[in-house]
Amino acid sequence: MAVRLDRDSIRRTPRGRVAADLTISEGGVDVKYNVYLREHDITVQFRSTDRSRAELAARLLRLAGVGAEVKEKGGRGVWYVRAYTDMLAAGRKELRDAIAEIVRKAAKNGWVDAGRAERWLDKLESGRVLKEGWPRYLVRLVEGALQIRYTSTNPEGIEREAKRLRDMGLVEGRHFSVRMPEEGRDGYVLILKDGLMRAAWLSVHGSDVAADFVEYILRRAEKEGDAVYEKAKEIVDRGKEVGSLKLTDIKGAEVFVGGKRYVISVLGGGAQSEEGRSGRTLLRITITAEIDRVRGDYEMTFGRYGRVNAAMGRAYIREETDAERLAAVIKALTGEEPGVYRRGDGTIVIVCYERHLEGFMRYAELYETIERWLEETGRR
Repeated sequence: MAVRLDRDSIRRTPRGRVAADLTISEGGVDVKYNVYLREHDITVQFRSTDRSRAELAARLLRLAGVGAEVKEKGGRGVWYVRAYTDMLAAGRKELRDAIAEIVRKAAKNGWVDAGRAERWLDKLESGRVLKEGWPRYLVRLVEGALQIRYTSTNPEGIEREAKRLRDMGLVEGRHFSVRMPEEGRDGYVLILKDGLMRAAWLSVHGSDVAADFVEYILRRAEKEGDAVYEKAKEIVDRGKEVGSLKLTDIKGAEVFVGGKRYVISVLGGGAQSEEGRSGRTLLRITITAEIDRVRGDYEMTFGRYGRVNAAMGRAYIREETDAERLAAVIKALTGEEPGVYRRGDGTIVIVCYERHLEGFMRYAELYETIERWLEETGRR
């Protein structure tokens, strides 16, 4: 099923209404509907003297998630199908997006009251949220970091949301945290940055529930202002990139490190977890690359450190030229230059942080092992 809005058809009628033409198609058959923004509601309608055509129009609307029925106008042989705001709000994303676009253009042109347009847009969102059962999450920036939180005094509500996130494929402690209500205090479900990234990844790998959740969070963020929306969109885009590339996609990449230019082509690589001498589970990333036509094998070992269990990677190198080349490879793959310092014994230490690890996760050869390592070594 496809929904197509004729954007050039969005207009004002002689009676002062806003109208537009919208087509729903399925299996090579299409029906054009009239959309009207009236004083108190949004209406999608189809009229015809051919009852079979009206039945088809109703059937296509039902495919779009709208419960519509055919009716006859005053026994005069004119058949019509109509759907109003609340019915449309329960429809599929393609339909809701098309109608929302009409509302936004009408508000921008001053054809409808801004407050009324906002209420319609809220209803289109809340109708879908009601259909999918999502409660109202708070989306905001706290000291520059995105916070996504659902708060309730109802333990059943908190557990319901936690279960839904688990069923979606998120891992408690890694992607979200939970606090149950106690002694009159609110409980909450808090979606971590990694949780929104993971939901975004799931949304492009076949999870309709994750796609709806990401859409909802972006809509909530948009209502909080440009800064909140841009932060949420950045995290979602990063999540959708995860596993989307291959290491060998990096060919002839030019990077500058320490004021020097390097040309890098990655030939391969991988990741594996292993037990370190202290019994701690480590993550080893290996990369084979040509740097200025010089082939080399490079590796970085990540562990968890400190009271906050931070992910940090290190490589210890004797030759300065090798250290510069590894730093260039890391920047080419992650977009982030690593830290570099020299110890008292002359050893050069290359240091990577979680932002570098997120960059490595864009590559299919590395993603699953990194994700599993982060989950296994995260605090529970």
